[in-house]
Amino acid sequence: MKLTQADFQERRDRLAEQMGPHSIAIIATSPVAMRNHDADYKFRADSSFFYLTGFPEPEAVAILETGETGNDYSYSLFCRERNRELEIWNGYRAGIDGALNDYEADEAYAIEQLDKQIIQKITDKQRLYYRMGQRADFDARVSGWIRQAGEQRQGNGAPAEMVQLDRILDDMRLYKSAREIELMQLAADISAQAHSRAMQRVRPGMMEYALEAELNYVFGQQGCVPAYNSIVGGGANACILHYVENNQPLKDGDLVLIDAACEYECYASDITRTFPVNGKFSPEQQALYEVVLAAQLAAIDAVRVGNSSREPHQLAIRILVEGLLRLGLMQGDVDQLIESEAYRQFYMHGTGHWLGMDVHDVGSYKINGEWRSYAEGMVVTVEPGLYIAPDDETVDVKWRGMGIRIEDDVVVTANGPLVLTRNVVKSVADIERLMAQVVAV
Repeated sequence: MKLTQADFQERRDRLAEQMGPHSIAIIATSPVAMRNHDADYKFRADSSFFYLTGFPEPEAVAILETGETGNDYSYSLFCRERNRELEIWNGYRAGIDGALNDYEADEAYAIEQLDKQIIQKITDKQRLYYRMGQRADFDARVSGWIRQAGEQRQGNGAPAEMVQLDRILDDMRLYKSAREIELMQLAADISAQAHSRAMQRVRPGMMEYALEAELNYVFGQQGCVPAYNSIVGGGANACILHYVENNQPLKDGDLVLIDAACEYECYASDITRTFPVNGKFSPEQQALYEVVLAAQLAAIDAVRVGNSSREPHQLAIRILVEGLLRLGLMQGDVDQLIESEAYRQFYMHGTGHWLGMDVHDVGSYKINGEWRSYAEGMVVTVEPGLYIAPDDETVDVKWRGMGIRIEDDVVVTANGPLVLTRNVVKSVADIERLMAQVVAV
């Protein structure tokens, strides 16, 4: 499944309407990034640029210009021209004709023409919408264009007002359409398959990177790439929140935390599961795990239309603190421990983030200083955890070196939370049952 040009046009229509009359929006895609020496990273388009255009190539800029109303606008695309010799080396290009015919631009130009053409387009516009602060080099070019437009002897010169385009685009991207949610469901299903495979393939003595390879196998088999750097942390490595070295052996008796997922057609999923390397939770591991699971289930249930987006975090904290008190890892009064944030010794991150084209997707969490309320179409992760540092002498040694996090992707719907990542097990009994099944190589 893919989005169609009608989807991208509908987004441009909505943006133009919000821009108002006599306005111009400029949005550039990402540059090619160098990995080392003369080797590039595989190109991935800037999310907001792709959101509006569907254009997957580097060195491209989109321009929207409105006329007397926001409904009267033109869409221009500046891109690389066709070049037979370079295409032999680096792959096919859409070129000018492709921009017009395949990506439905009203006008298309060679990217080398941008500096010349843009002055005419900026001149006499009332407002300029631009994503300030994304790239310093492009910011400087835009500043130069504004200066040149202001020096024009004819017309009204440069726009009188400059508006941060992300204020509109980020809010548009926060609310997912039915087709976007379908794409995110596909990404979630593939990621769930990968986690299930990892649970069945793990063995004591296996290297963390070998378990990561099992995930990447599933992603690659279905044309996907990781949505972010995968975390495969065995034992105490799970207590490092952004552990990505993945280069240590997995030990019998330890837990392994996997935070990994793929993106499908530029839409991300994000899953974390924690399970025993040998397939069987110890009593301490199970006790701590079930505290985290209880917190996660309650937090997911709070992802409902009208609820504060802070509510899942607050619920999770209370359940985690109550569980830590019950297990003897903390002492004191629940409310006082929460107010003093004493729990941060064991739980030091938030309980979720927006999810979409970026794994930490765009969209403000507060409006006028107040936590935003959930609305239909928002997608959020829910990911409480507990981390007992291996050198934490304030707790009994039997708890030390355990890191547990459970994460799912949840859509806000009129009928309650929809868990996209429901196809990967997470109860103790289900995990142990799945891990006991024989899996083919």
